Amino acid sequence: MAVAALSQQLLCFSNSTATRARRRPSHPNRAILLKTSQNKSHVSLVFCSSSTSQSPETNAETAESCVNLGLSLFSKGRVKDALVQFETALGLNPNPIEAQAALYNKACCHAYRGEGKKAADCLRTCLRDYNLKFGTILNDPDLASFRALPEFKELQEEARLGGEDIGYGFRRDLKLISEVQAPFRGVRKFFYVAFSAAAGISLFFTIPRLFRAIGGGDDAPDLLETAQNVGINIGGIVVLVALFFWDNKKEEEQLAQISRDETLSRLPLRLSTNRIVELVQLRDTVRPVILAGTKETVSLAMQKAERFRTELLRRGVLLVPVAWDERRAPQTEKKGFGQPRKAAAALPSIGVTISVEDFETRAQSITAKSKLKAEIRFKAEVVSPEEWERWIKDQQKSEGVTPGEDVYIILRLDGRVRRSGKGMPDWQQILQELPPMEALLSKLEK
Repeated sequence: MAVAALSQQLLCFSNSTATRARRRPSHPNRAILLKTSQNKSHVSLVFCSSSTSQSPETNAETAESCVNLGLSLFSKGRVKDALVQFETALGLNPNPIEAQAALYNKACCHAYRGEGKKAADCLRTCLRDYNLKFGTILNDPDLASFRALPEFKELQEEARLGGEDIGYGFRRDLKLISEVQAPFRGVRKFFYVAFSAAAGISLFFTIPRLFRAIGGGDDAPDLLETAQNVGINIGGIVVLVALFFWDNKKEEEQLAQISRDETLSRLPLRLSTNRIVELVQLRDTVRPVILAGTKETVSLAMQKAERFRTELLRRGVLLVPVAWDERRAPQTEKKGFGQPRKAAAALPSIGVTISVEDFETRAQSITAKSKLKAEIRFKAEVVSPEEWERWIKDQQKSEGVTPGEDVYIILRLDGRVRRSGKGMPDWQQILQELPPMEALLSKLEK
């Protein structure tokens, strides 16, 4: 029996290794769970056991088995025990995938317990050493409470700036988006550097001529002409260097705005049908208008909007009220690690050319978008008020508005900020500003 059991373990280990080599998980907190679910016969081997018996399964404790046991414990609400298993996995010489899964899920445990600093430290290590995508942190519902903490803001700012402590992955992604939005900035900066170098070289040879002109003599160059050349070169260098730093500043401001837009796109809403979606899923479908202020101010603005309901709906307006003084009870529902989100996945864009292989997927995307459009009404409710308030206050700071003032923010169909203002909006002005959804300008906005 012992020989048979050992043979079965070796066979399962071989199959598990082949599975790992064949498939790399796309989500870190499902890295181990997805792999083991492919073959039910592996479960008894990869899950750690708390029994004190000296069975072969107990002796074969690995980082993989501890991560899986941690996932199982967390799904049962035993967060503290799950945290112990993830910490144990990190001490068992894990491979990069196992280490990323253990650290990431450890961060989710800390977030669940309200330990923002510890969660940020774990995520910072994942970003630096294991190439974790920052978008994963933005998307994961298990980190919703962490995203409302100041530690998340600090982590996001570090990731935007990049550095040895956190890596450059997120900043690289932001710069790619920035280059698409401002394609000629790189060309301009190249010419700033090139012309500054040319002016510097010219100045290097002109200064000795200026000294000779000042000294005088038969073969001395003209003093006025030489002085003018020196002045032009110095002035050119100053202007070009100033333009270079100005463009750098604008680039950093744009990267910060792109980072805020990415955070905004992941904020959750509850539609009138009680379905929860992320704002990114409403792109190309509605123009959200965020109304942020006191409960009385927001309610009054909503009542005024009702008078223009039909025309606002023609323009795809979706009202999103956010009351500063309104605090909802925290949600107690625990999604668990690796569990599918109730909100539908982000809908892929529909391309012009559809191959046979992805035709069915694209058709399902069209159907899902049609169903989602049918569920959208005139008003949506924010699901995580703390996250929404933090984003709005960050946006206010970037525009020089005192955080906490009454503001409105109008978004474009593509999800970016169209414009914003203090107080509540003038709905008649908005009707004149926004074209109907069927108009050509609306199609160009997508």
